[in-house]
Amino acid sequence: MLPQEIIRKKRDNQLLSKEEIQNFIAGIHNGKVDDTQIAALTMAIFLNGLNRQETIDLTLAMRNSGKILQWKGFDKPIVDKHSSGGVGDKVSLMLAPILAACDVYVPMIAGRGLGHTGGTIDKLEAIPNYNTATNDEMFRRTVKNVGCAIIGQTADLAPADKKIYAIRDVCATVESIPLITASILSKKLAAGLQYLVMDLKCGNGAFMNNFADAKALAESIVGVANGAGTNTTAVLTDMNQVLGQTVGNALEVREALDYLQNKNIDNRLDIITKTLCTQLLCQCKRFENFDTALRAVNDVLSSGKALEKFAQMTFSLGAPLDFVEKSDSYLPQSAHQKPIFAPQQGYIKSMNTREIGLSIIELGGGRTMPEQKLDLATGYSEFVQIGDKVDEKTPLAIVHYQSPEQYERAKQTLYQAIEIGSEKPTLNEPILLKI
Repeated sequence: MLPQEIIRKKRDNQLLSKEEIQNFIAGIHNGKVDDTQIAALTMAIFLNGLNRQETIDLTLAMRNSGKILQWKGFDKPIVDKHSSGGVGDKVSLMLAPILAACDVYVPMIAGRGLGHTGGTIDKLEAIPNYNTATNDEMFRRTVKNVGCAIIGQTADLAPADKKIYAIRDVCATVESIPLITASILSKKLAAGLQYLVMDLKCGNGAFMNNFADAKALAESIVGVANGAGTNTTAVLTDMNQVLGQTVGNALEVREALDYLQNKNIDNRLDIITKTLCTQLLCQCKRFENFDTALRAVNDVLSSGKALEKFAQMTFSLGAPLDFVEKSDSYLPQSAHQKPIFAPQQGYIKSMNTREIGLSIIELGGGRTMPEQKLDLATGYSEFVQIGDKVDEKTPLAIVHYQSPEQYERAKQTLYQAIEIGSEKPTLNEPILLKI
């Protein structure tokens, strides 16, 4: 089965068989398909698309290109959540221990920052000695003993996806719903999940800033994942402003800890986190309905059980035993912290969330090169929200920075990215749609 004939079929907008897709992906693994052929097929898919069955077959072939985790002997539902990425999105840090405290297993394999969006693994690496690259034995032991573990993707999980994505990134075929679907799900299905909820961000701080595109991606992911045998739903959430009050790696860990300790809770962050938790708990039949699931989530938060799970997880994966109690002394801190005051009075009308995310890169908290070492201490805290009333004495945010030049750049970014109006705006609902 020649790779060029498979490419020719999709170029001519014909359907690919399961065997043709499997053969092509196997060729990537064994070296019989080269980079130019991968680029050609992804462009043909970008232009002509894949139907639902083709996308399922591609997802499973990519999943099967590497190791598939098995959870034999684990007697509770195996669940996870995946976010499409946003600015200030630290939901995973709270969701995993909350769900573990509600008596399900959460083996979460997360990613690093991509473009203007932050990454859960980068945030966790602000915790001293936390091992995001642990081996399978430690990962499984932590999930079994604690109920949750968050680690980074290993090289043997869906390796075909890593190869294909690198080529898509440099040949202008990233924005393809079938290819995005297969890329996300091949890694998630390789984790051996039984239940999955997708948090698909929509807005100017998301990769999908158009509601119709975000809905189409959500429907594709839900349809393909269920077709591949994993019970999956999706929640579309608003990303037209920073999620929570912090942006930046260590600062977001601090906010997550505050949340788990019932302190300084941001309303939008609270709604999204609890919605995703209750969605999964109902999906896996742990609770019969949303109300009983929500009561359980509130109970594990108010009782401190979720915080205890977070402490157990971080300690099991290498963090200091007293990290939660003494987190301020362990988390990295920038040399300087200084507010950026609003230039005029009025109401926060809108914000260019993508530009705010990019400014974290300028502060050293995001990457311009793949292997770049991050400054985990920099970022923003006490960030304003749309609808807040401000004047010249109100901080838009407090900048955590290392040099005066960084502060000045951050100041100019916020002045350009945040619009202040004379009238209070209509607020976007944090939950846009459930699928």
